[in-house]
Order: sequence, then C-alpha cells, then structure tokens
Amino acid sequence: MSAIPEQFNAFRIHDDSDGYRAGIEQVSVDDLNEGDVLIRCHFSSVNFKDALAGTGKGKILRRFPLCGGIDVAGVVVASDSERFAVGDEVLVTGTGLSETRDGGYAEYQRLDSRSIVPLPAGLSLREAMALGTAGFTAGLCLYRMEANGQRPDQGPILVTGATGGVGSLAVNLFSHAGYDVHAISGKLEQFDYLEALGATQCISRHELHWGQRPLETARWAGCVENVGGDMLSGITRAIMPYGNIACCGMAGGIGLQTTVMPFIIRGASLLGISSSNCPYDIRLEVWERLAGDWKPPLLDRIAEHEISLEGLVGHFETMLAGDSLGRTVVRLGAEA
Repeated sequence: MSAIPEQFNAFRIHDDSDGYRAGIEQVSVDDLNEGDVLIRCHFSSVNFKDALAGTGKGKILRRFPLCGGIDVAGVVVASDSERFAVGDEVLVTGTGLSETRDGGYAEYQRLDSRSIVPLPAGLSLREAMALGTAGFTAGLCLYRMEANGQRPDQGPILVTGATGGVGSLAVNLFSHAGYDVHAISGKLEQFDYLEALGATQCISRHELHWGQRPLETARWAGCVENVGGDMLSGITRAIMPYGNIACCGMAGGIGLQTTVMPFIIRGASLLGISSSNCPYDIRLEVWERLAGDWKPPLLDRIAEHEISLEGLVGHFETMLAGDSLGRTVVRLGAEA
C-alpha cells in the first residue's frame, strides 16, 4: 500500500464572501471531515444532484467548504473501526456526502464507518459507481414495490425520464427482473437505446395527454417516476388497481395535482424513495441484490462514459441542459 500523500486533488465547493465557486484544489487529510475510516478513492459518479451542487444551481450543500460527489468507491487505507480493515473494498452513496460532509470527488476521503457498505461479491469498484446512487435508487424502487405486492404478471411497468441514470438502470433492471417495461422520454433519437435496454414500448413525453378526469384508462401496473410535477400527477390517474408508483425524482417540478380517487377507488400506492437516508439494513440488502440477481446485464453500456475530475464542470453543464445519457463514472487517480 503506497504512503498517503501530504496533498492530493479534490473537487472543492465554496460559498463565502468571494461568492459561490467550485474547482480542483490541493487538500490534505486534515482538511477533510472527521471519520474513523480513510479510503483511497478509486471511482465516483455524476448525478443530477452533483450537477446542481457543483454549479450552485441547487441548494444542496448545507455547509462549506466541502468536496462534491454523493458517491464514492475505494479501498481502506486506515481504519479505527472494528468493521473495516486496511485493504477492504468499500462503497458509500448518499448518507450526507456532499451535503453535510465531504463527498467522493477526492483522491482520498475520510468516512464514518456507519455509512460504509462493504463491496459485495459480484461488483467491481467501477461497477459499484456505474450503479451509484442512481442504481441504488432504481434497486430501492424495485425493493419497495415488490415489498408492497408488485409482481410481473400484474402488467407493464412505466419508467419516466428513461434516458437518465435512474431511468436507464430501471429499464434494464426491471426488464431483467421479468417485468414488461414501457419507457417515457423526450429524446426520440434514443428510443433504440431504450429498446436495447429492455423497453418493449417507448413513448414520447411530447405526445402525452393524460386527460382531465380523476381516473383515466388504467394502462400501467406500476411506475418508476423520475420527473414529478405534471408527469406524476397524470400517472396517478392511469395506474391499474393495486399498482405502485415509486416516486424518486422532481426534475419536472415538486407539485402534485391529484385526487384521493386513485388511492381509495383503485387501491394505488404512492411510495416515496429516499435513497440518501435509507436504513442501513435495507441498504445492505439492496446492494447485495444489485450485485447478484438484480445486476443490470447492460451496465457497461449504460455507464460507458468516463471522465476525470477535470471533466466535471463540463459534464455538469451537459447534464443540466438535458443532454446526458445513462451514467457517467468519475475516475479518481491513475491507478484506479
């Protein structure tokens, strides 16, 4: 194991008298938050939340300065925890990273062992970050929907925002789990991509008309809903009896205009998906499933794009403009 350098690269976010700014800096271990495990970071990823935090276009960070990045995977290089030893491969998603404590956009990171997940057999460090928060969210949707009675024979599952990170992984994951998947996207040029991931029907969001009645024709047995706003409002009116809507995004707005009728007439369920503060025992179970029978078979295609810390700012703008596709992995250091 190589010695820990006195200085190393990190993508640091500030908000002070000089304004909001972010970029690569040289930092030391002493600059990082307290924690009982130090890891050499090998990979991270880019999520919509990271783009908002890194550009200041969303109020994500609750204290400054912090390293960005809500995901990280790497190898333990020092530990005061009985649960982890030097050489262990680990991952962390959410749990306050790049919100209340330093995140994964750094070559080294000091972490709280209570948030660390041992890398499951069946996943490499890169694959763990190809999944990252997006894959964990998609897996948590499947976990909660099936816990609430969702089964493939009930009918098709709808995935909104389907070309994004959560959407792409949900299409491939649910299809692999035996569900008939329908995908909604505004990117008609990517319908072939979605069909390759397992979607049996692709629908343009520009051609959707939900109708105005409290209950419209029931078309889907469940939904992974990444958009929010009018999209979520419309879907509540078109879910089959005892179907589940897993709500995990709000790119289209935070409002919800609906009635109680889908819930008390059709027995539909609206399930909130909060990946950041998911209980640890459920977190472990979902990651084990994602490394096993739920592992998306086309993960490499979904996450074929890879950048370094230097590429973050440009990719943030691409993502916020709606021009990204699938997942982007961040490589941290030459030996990763």
